[in-house]
This record gives sequence, C-alpha cells and structure tokens, in this order.
Amino acid sequence: MVHFLHPSLSPRTIVIPDAQKDALGCCVVQEEASPYSLVNICLNVLIANLEKLCSERSDGTLCLPEHWSFPQELADRFLEVMSWQGMLTDRTASIFRGNQMKLKLVNIQRVQISTAAFVKAFCHHKLVELDATAVHTDLPIPDIISGLCSNSWIQQNLRCLLLNSTSIPPDSRPLFFGQLTGLRILSVFNVCFHSENLATVSQLPKLESLDISNTLVSDISALLTCKDRLKSLTMHYLKCLTMTKPQILAVIRELKCLLHLDISDHRQLRSDLAFHLLQQKDILPNVVSLDISGGICITDGAVELFIRQRPAMQFVGLLATDAGYSDFFTTKQGLRVAGGANLSQISEALSQYRNRSCFMKEALYRLFTETFSMQVTMPAVLKLVAVGMRNHPLDLPVQFTASACTLNLTRQGLARGMPVRLLSEVTCLLFKALKNFPHYQQLQKNCLLSLTNSRILVDVPFNRFDAAKFVMSWLCKHENPKMQTMAVSITSILALQLSPEQTAQLKEELFMAVKELLAIVKQKTTENLDDVTFLFTLKALWNLTDESPAACKHFIENEGLAIFIKVLETFSESAIQSKVLGLLNNIAEVRELSSKLVTEDVVKHISILLHSKDIEVSYFAAGVIAHLTSDKRPWISCDLQRNVLLQDLYTTIQNWPSSSCKMTALVTYRSFRAFFPLLGNFSQPQVQLWALWAMYHVCSKNPSKYCKMLVDEEGLQLLCDIQEHSEVDPQAQQIATSILDDFRMHFMNYQRLPFC
Repeated sequence: MVHFLHPSLSPRTIVIPDAQKDALGCCVVQEEASPYSLVNICLNVLIANLEKLCSERSDGTLCLPEHWSFPQELADRFLEVMSWQGMLTDRTASIFRGNQMKLKLVNIQRVQISTAAFVKAFCHHKLVELDATAVHTDLPIPDIISGLCSNSWIQQNLRCLLLNSTSIPPDSRPLFFGQLTGLRILSVFNVCFHSENLATVSQLPKLESLDISNTLVSDISALLTCKDRLKSLTMHYLKCLTMTKPQILAVIRELKCLLHLDISDHRQLRSDLAFHLLQQKDILPNVVSLDISGGICITDGAVELFIRQRPAMQFVGLLATDAGYSDFFTTKQGLRVAGGANLSQISEALSQYRNRSCFMKEALYRLFTETFSMQVTMPAVLKLVAVGMRNHPLDLPVQFTASACTLNLTRQGLARGMPVRLLSEVTCLLFKALKNFPHYQQLQKNCLLSLTNSRILVDVPFNRFDAAKFVMSWLCKHENPKMQTMAVSITSILALQLSPEQTAQLKEELFMAVKELLAIVKQKTTENLDDVTFLFTLKALWNLTDESPAACKHFIENEGLAIFIKVLETFSESAIQSKVLGLLNNIAEVRELSSKLVTEDVVKHISILLHSKDIEVSYFAAGVIAHLTSDKRPWISCDLQRNVLLQDLYTTIQNWPSSSCKMTALVTYRSFRAFFPLLGNFSQPQVQLWALWAMYHVCSKNPSKYCKMLVDEEGLQLLCDIQEHSEVDPQAQQIATSILDDFRMHFMNYQRLPFC
C-alpha cells in the first residue's frame, strides 16, 4: 500500500514559444493544446464501439444499422480516421457498402484490405479523389485501377488518384489508365509504371499534375503530348532513364506551362541533370517551384542566377547539395528553401520530404547536428519529426535519427514548452520503433533516455505497461553503470503508475527486475556505497512491491530479507532506513507473507528503529509492527514479545507530533483497504491507533484524494464505528472524529456531502 512519491516529480507549467520568433511553434502549441472537436470525439467513440453497434453479415463482415445515414463530409472523415487508426480491414470496410455512406474523398493510406473488399466498399461511390498511398500488397495497384474503371461515373469524374506504393511488385500486370478521363492529378510513385504507361497517361485530356518518381520509365518523350496542360511534374529518382541529358532537357524545355518541376535524386547516384538544367536560360519560364535536392555540382551562384531570372519562384529544394548557404537564400522575400544550411531550411525539408525516406534521413541528420545544443523550445519542429517517424515506421535510419532528434528537442527544460498531446504522440512512436527494431541497442538507449524526462514521465499519456516491460528488460540485460542508473530510476517511477493488476501481468519481467534490483542492493551494500543508483534501487523495490503480492513474493524468494537486514546493519542514514521499512510495510500487508517477517533479526531492527528521532523512520517501523502484531498466529511461541512490541508501539505514538505534521518522505497510498482490518481491531487499540494516525496524516495533506477514497472504499462506516464505540481508546476516538470533521468540511466546501 505504501510507496515512495518522488518529490521532484510535480507537473510543470507549459512555457509558450515567443510568437514573434516562432509563430509556427505558437500555432502548434495552440492546436495541440486545444480540445478535440466534437466530431472527432464522436467518430472515435463510434470506431471504438463498431463491433457492438454493427450487426454481422453471413460472410463475417460488419453492417451498419439500417436507419443510419452519413452525409458525404462525415463519411469521408469517418473513413480517414478508421484508416489512420489502423481499423480499416475487410471486416470493417464492409460498412461502406450500399448507400448509407456517401463517399467522395477517400483516404485509405497504409491500410490492409483485399481487392474484393475494396471493390465492394468503395467502387460504387461517386469518388472524386482516392489516396491509396502505401496500401498493403493484398490490394495490388492493377486491381485498384480495374475497380475504379468498373464505375462509369468515376471514369469521367475522378480528379485525383495517388497510388504511391511501398514496393514495386516483380510480376505486375499492365496498368490501364486510359479510361480515367477525368484525372487531373496522378501519382504513381514507386509503382511498376513503364514508358508505355506514360504514353497512355499523357493522353488524358485533363491531366495537370503527374508524379512518376522511382518508376520504370526510361523515356519521357511522351510528355510532349500534354505539354500545353501539364503544370506539375515530379520525377524524383527516375533511375531507369536511358535518354541523354540534352534529350531530357529538350523535353523539359517544351513543357512551358510547368509551374513545378522536381528532378531531385538520391545523392549516391551523383546525378548532374540539375547542374545542366541550371545553365539553361530559355527553360521553365513560368516555374515557381524547382526541386533539385540530391544533385551534384550545384553551387549557390548557379541557383541564385536561375532564381533571379525567374523572380516569381517561391520554392527551391537544395537538400543534400552544396548550395543554399549564401545570404541570398535567407534574404530573398517569399522564397522557401528545403535544405540543410539552417534550421529554417531543415524544417522546410522535413515538411517537403515527409514521404521520402532518403531525404527524411538527410534532414533528420542535419536537424540532429543543428539542435545538439538547442536551448529554445521548437514544437513545430518536433511535430515534423513525429510525422517522419509515423510515415516511415520500418526505416531504421529514420527511426534512429528521429529518436536522437527527439532527445535534443525535449532535453532538460525544453519539454516544458511542448504540448502534452505532441509529447504523447512522439513517445508512442518511440515505443513503436522499439517493437519494430527490438535488437537495435542504440535506438533502445535513446528511448530510455527520453523516459528520464520528468515532464514525459509525469504529464504525458503513453502505455506505461509496455514502457515498464521495456525498461525492466533493459535493466536485466545491460550493465553499463549510467544506463543502469537511468533504468532503475525510471522503474521506480513507472512502478507508481501501474495498477496492481498491470504489475501482476508483468510476470517474468517483474521476477527478473526484482532479482536484478536485489543484486544491485547487495553489491552496493558489500561495497558500502550509498550512491544515487543505490537509492534509486531501494525506491524501485519499494514501489514495485506496493500492493503487489507477486513482487513481495519474489523479494522473499530471492533472499531479499537477508539483504535488507544487511543494509540496515551497514547504513544508518534515515533516508535509507525509511525506504527499507517502507518495503517491509508492503510485505507485512500481505497476509500470506507477513509471518516471514517474524524473525529475530527483523523484529530486533524494527524495535530499534521504532524509537528513531526521525519521524519518518519511526512511522514506517510502527507500520510494520502494527501489521505484524495484528495477527496473533505467528507469535504463538513468543506472545510476551508481541505484547511488549504493542506496548512500545502505543507509547511511541503518544510521543509523536500531531498527525498533520510534515514528513520529508512524501507518503502516499493507492488504497485504504489494508488499514480496514486494523481499524476494526478493537481488542488491540495500539494497532488501531497507528492506522488512524496514518490515515489522518495523508487525509490532512491531500483531502481531495483521500476523502474521495474513504467514500469509494466504504471506509467511513469504520470511522463512525470508532467514534461511537464506548470502550475505544480516547486518542483513537479523537483522531477518528478529527478525520470525519475534516471530511465534512472538505465536502461542504467543494462538493456534496455523501453522508450526514
């Protein structure tokens, strides 16, 4: 029941970024700190309870109630949230069959559904946009196109189709885009898309934007077919091109309507296409956006001259090049630069290349270097890092570098200015990375370091159970002293945040953690070394055994009692004694184990510490005695000694200051239930008196928590029984009356009184 509450772990006030210096950061803080919209809350509830709300068809798929009907905007949003949460499956996608949902803008990024489910759920709707980025291979790209073409309305009216794939299948079937005559925007990034497919697409009468990045196109001459209407062309990493540089530039020169051109490439390929393009004076007269990231031989002078000749330019991509470092790029008004020269350029790169892992790695590496000594809170940048992690969950370099950047951006006091929701997302992404790369130690180390941040540990919602399993596993496998200290410290804090049920579920991790922690205590005691690791280890064991019979049992089985007796014999500091006694209190509360404490050594030390001048030490020693002596069975052969202890306990409590006195150790309780047998023990007033003193102490310190606990756990009646009992000890009666009086006062001031 009793555990140690770290005094330094108090919630911190958010420090808002300077609006003049970081307007975007202020916007991110306001956005993340704002409550979720009512629509989003309702949709989340619907998705969480979909199985309960829907009926089941004979094929095992779900069906909405007949009277339900969703308007288009709400249906689109519902589908997007389901995809985002990973809840869209063959079973759940079936709710979009029929006409109850009217879809228009469909977003199924990264979902895993079959072709049959896709066709039945979506291809009968009047779709205007479809984002099928990175869908699972269970839904092949040819099947998506075939399904869309089965609807004549979609053929004529589908405006936007994004088919970016996660990998190019080796045996892909032909792609038939010719029937989708309404297309204005098409992306086939990383799709098995050949030159003949480009020839077909180029004939689409309304096509304005085309992305053929990382495809198998070897000749782009077909683009001349749509030269009078193509406004945006992206051909990043077009590695299969067989055309010469002059041939490529000749085609680009004819695309006079282009407003955006992306010919960026992987740095390793050492492409000089961008270098040659920058030398051309009569090319891209109307361009406002040019991306040449990853190109070689690119200089500040060449880029600056190109932009000066085209004053309408608003964006240039220069990441992984030698350009972007001159003053021109910081002074040119209205020009956004995605590069690596400064934090502004890096932030633009993170935003621009969120879906390209090659540039995301580069931008994150530059960000890590730029923020190594960061002293300013940058929530907007942290949000971009989170986007990169979310978009590339299986890319180890991205995840590792992002974890390092997260540390830089949240170290020490920087996390104070970060919204809780954003920190929660980043922390959850770190744990997702751990699951995807369980054997990469440096990534694990970064995650462990992030958990040492008190702002994250105290204020931020994340899966404490998974965190505890990870930290305990690390504790048991790694012996680096600094990392061991961190793991022990985090364990001591996380132990407070797990419910007793969760602690019990840890099983193997809990057993190994208790064993390892005891080994640390034994080693430090042998070395007579009461360093910070030793103190954190004692706290961790104290907190792990709180209301955890399993942890208490592991402690006993691993010779914990002998080790802790040695601690008491070696160290006389009250801070150490109180932690040892706090743990012994937890064991004494477990009826099946309490008899293990009735030994000559334990009783001798507790009897001595009961008379300590430090109220905390005396208090915890009294708690152990109260619990042990409340059960007569272990004392059958030494009842006289038990009576002496009880009398000693009573005399000691009489000499304590008021129950409202202040203790150095912040004692707190999860529950009062362990006190109830002591409160009802009228035959032993000494035990009853200690329980009342303890309850009054915490109630006076935190009435809002403990007054509510008295109501929830039905402890008020026990106090009333003591107050009304004719033969109860007068001091016990007085304390019970004081608790009830304070209880009434608290509820009269703050809420309705639950009893009279």
